[in-house]
Amino acid sequence: MAKRSNISHTLLSSMYVFLCVVGFSECSSISTFLYSGCTQQRYTPNSPYEWNINSLLTSLVNSATYSAYNNFTVVGSTQQDAVYGLYQCRGDLAMPDCAACVARAVTRAGDICRGTCGGAVQLDGCFVKYDNATFLGAADKTVVLKKCGPSVGYNPDAMGSRDAVLAGLAAAGGNFRVGGSGGVHGVAQCTGDLSYGECQDCVAEAISRLKSDCGTADYGDMFLGKCYARYSVGGAHDESKAHDKSNHGGVKTFSIIIGSLAGVAILIIFFAFMSKICGRQGK
Repeated sequence: MAKRSNISHTLLSSMYVFLCVVGFSECSSISTFLYSGCTQQRYTPNSPYEWNINSLLTSLVNSATYSAYNNFTVVGSTQQDAVYGLYQCRGDLAMPDCAACVARAVTRAGDICRGTCGGAVQLDGCFVKYDNATFLGAADKTVVLKKCGPSVGYNPDAMGSRDAVLAGLAAAGGNFRVGGSGGVHGVAQCTGDLSYGECQDCVAEAISRLKSDCGTADYGDMFLGKCYARYSVGGAHDESKAHDKSNHGGVKTFSIIIGSLAGVAILIIFFAFMSKICGRQGK
């Protein structure tokens, strides 16, 4: 079982590296680490539960290549061996970026929560959680991350725009919501296992806490157990994206080179294959 666990972890790490090479310009920002958490309960090494965790995490990564959200339950011979998990990508990510992000989150979870029965990792572009106790479909408004920027003092225009953006996010429907007004940008999202009413309630709670806890800060992040809300005034805490923009030319050139090399490799394989076919026909 230990060997299977190492192989599974290696394959997931390799998949992340490959996906990030293919979409190099996005991985540096969507994979920015935000928070993690692990359960205190641990499983026995080489146990059926360890195998079920590996199976579940592999399913999460595979599913992220074609869906922005999914959840899985892996049952065992006993109830104690069952494991539950989900992933959620940010609603504006393309599928290759979603897959790369989930692969990275799963790898981080395996490293940070090694040996524990459950874990959760939130990256800038995606969220992954698994546990031996079912949490699917259950509301959770526990604060797991709060981050407020420096206060810019009370600016009626900026704060008015921020409040308008947050009100728009609270009123909007759907799991993923974005808004902007007067240089203020906001985003909110729920996990896909919540009902419409639970999502509305969770986002409203996150926004209420943002306004009360962050005051006149130029940015704020409020992550609850099953949703989050974020805002920034003038892109105040978008340092990673600003860095990406400053290196855009180099990143674009690198991506073109990687794409060209991949194309050459495909051509070489194709011609080698055709050469074998022609050689067999010649005989």
